[in-house]
Amino acid sequence: MMEKSILTITLNPSVDKSTSVQNIVPEKKLRCNAPKYEAGGGGINVSRALKRLGVSSNVLFTSGGRTGTMLEHLLKQEKLDITPIHIESETRENFIVVDTASNQQYRFGFPGDAFTKGEKEDILAIADKINPVPDFVVISGSLPSGVPADFIGLLINKYKIKGSKVVVDTSGDALKAALDEGVFLLKPNAGELAALVGKEELENIDLDHAAQQIISQGQATLVVVSLGAQGAVLYSAKEKIQMVPPLVKIRSTVGAGDSMVAGMVSILAGQGTAEEVLRMGIACGSATTMAEGTALFQKKDVDRLYGEVRKQ
Repeated sequence: MMEKSILTITLNPSVDKSTSVQNIVPEKKLRCNAPKYEAGGGGINVSRALKRLGVSSNVLFTSGGRTGTMLEHLLKQEKLDITPIHIESETRENFIVVDTASNQQYRFGFPGDAFTKGEKEDILAIADKINPVPDFVVISGSLPSGVPADFIGLLINKYKIKGSKVVVDTSGDALKAALDEGVFLLKPNAGELAALVGKEELENIDLDHAAQQIISQGQATLVVVSLGAQGAVLYSAKEKIQMVPPLVKIRSTVGAGDSMVAGMVSILAGQGTAEEVLRMGIACGSATTMAEGTALFQKKDVDRLYGEVRKQ
């Protein structure tokens, strides 16, 4: 069987800088431990996680300034196949600090700058020329501030016309724009799904109704609703599968959602069953919560947890 080609797209990537310090208190000079730098942003993390699963992908992302150069260097160190799109503004940084006294994690996310009109055209043109046409396209992460939500719809449309299966993991107006365009797989959490159907929150029965409504309207073929420590539910036109992860010691939730997407896409690319898709997604997401700071899962943890994920 020919290997399926996968493209990930990150429009608002980052370099994630993480450190730790004992006792975070105001008005005092806090002496942090040496920082660690890792490539970040939704699609980038999906590709990094896929690499750990032995699955190759092409990483399409915007890159600007000194931070962009560092981002490209970090991805090359991980031996990823990268397609940077150079922009004028500086690639953003995120900052993560763990207070070692309480083991609490503080996450500071910075916005990315808006694209110029020319940069938007460049992104769409480069996306259009990716060869071979990817079987799966994963668009994950936030949009830079000032970039209209319908830009994601334009990207989705380009790939749908070519026959690619589009997977989207974003939030807010960008998620609504993706839904309007229609995708293969949508991965909202319960709160995001509630917002999509105009509710504050959803009970379990309402979750079912909302997901099935999206599928029946042709806005997604698969909807996977992540429920945090309670696992996730996969919906298709024919079935509903709910699974729960094993108990693990949670050190950090950074990258867990992206790891879940990577796990699911790795099985989809191998033409696995819906149950295998959800099981691998939950195993990868759970394994990443065991890692410290901004690190992703270790493959041995995924292999162990895969068999421990249980049906609800």
